[in-house]
Amino acid sequence: MHGSVPIPLPPTTAAVRKPTVVFTTPANYAIKLSNLLTLRGHTPLWCPTITTDPTPHALSSHLFPHALSLLSAIAFPSRTSITSFSLAALPLKKPLLPPEGDTFILAALGKDAELIDGVFISQICSNFQRIKVLVPPIATPSGLARSLGEGGGRRVLCPVPRVVGLEEPPVVPNFLRDLEAVGWAPVRVDAYETRWMGPSCVEGVVRRGEGDGEVDAVVFTSSGEVEGFLKSLRELGWNWEMVRRRWPRLLVAAHGPITAAGAERLGVDVDVVGSRFDSFNGVVDALDQRLCELEHKQD
Repeated sequence: MHGSVPIPLPPTTAAVRKPTVVFTTPANYAIKLSNLLTLRGHTPLWCPTITTDPTPHALSSHLFPHALSLLSAIAFPSRTSITSFSLAALPLKKPLLPPEGDTFILAALGKDAELIDGVFISQICSNFQRIKVLVPPIATPSGLARSLGEGGGRRVLCPVPRVVGLEEPPVVPNFLRDLEAVGWAPVRVDAYETRWMGPSCVEGVVRRGEGDGEVDAVVFTSSGEVEGFLKSLRELGWNWEMVRRRWPRLLVAAHGPITAAGAERLGVDVDVVGSRFDSFNGVVDALDQRLCELEHKQD
């Protein structure tokens, strides 16, 4: 026998790099969005730029029977507002409303309404027939106001955020005006705090930019996140123009049109806007479609 002939091996296929997607949501949304990005084949990079913390004590004065008897509805613009209300009601240990009376509306956006379950409703009233849960077909604050219908001067409690360390975006004032426009009398209460996470919150992005790390996309789910992102960039000696120069093909995705408008107002150009914003699937679907289109163009 002559020496064995080596069998040629097939060429190795280089591993396909997963797109790195930065997302800036606060902690209460982070796991859901991170898991979704991972399932879609991305590498998520969490850089939270704001935090949302319930302040249930601010709601307490509105939960006494006399105060509640003046209301006909509660409009929750976020998951945190629902959580804060539930925490405020917990120490009272009995339903807030009597079983008899006019229909009382609990309104929430998209997937947030999942928190208004039987346990939550039982905190409001023992007679579930008295409670109407309203989820607007368009998951925006203005859609929420329209879905409530003509208010006829009735009062609606609006548990909204108090913004600390950032400028209050126009979302909440516009929401209150939209309610007034359809005849409701909104009662604003600061149910939680939205705070900037501080100078180093986007350090992970800057570190990648100063090295050889890639960032393929960034997902914003509120205009507050955008402002926090820009503020941290400035603190770290960067700005948005530097980000665009470092990653010229970077895609900016906004959860919906309100977030997109807020980003544009702050000088951040948006490439992708989710057309369905009752969950994060909409913005991730839109981002995946754009990434796929760009990949085919390169081929």
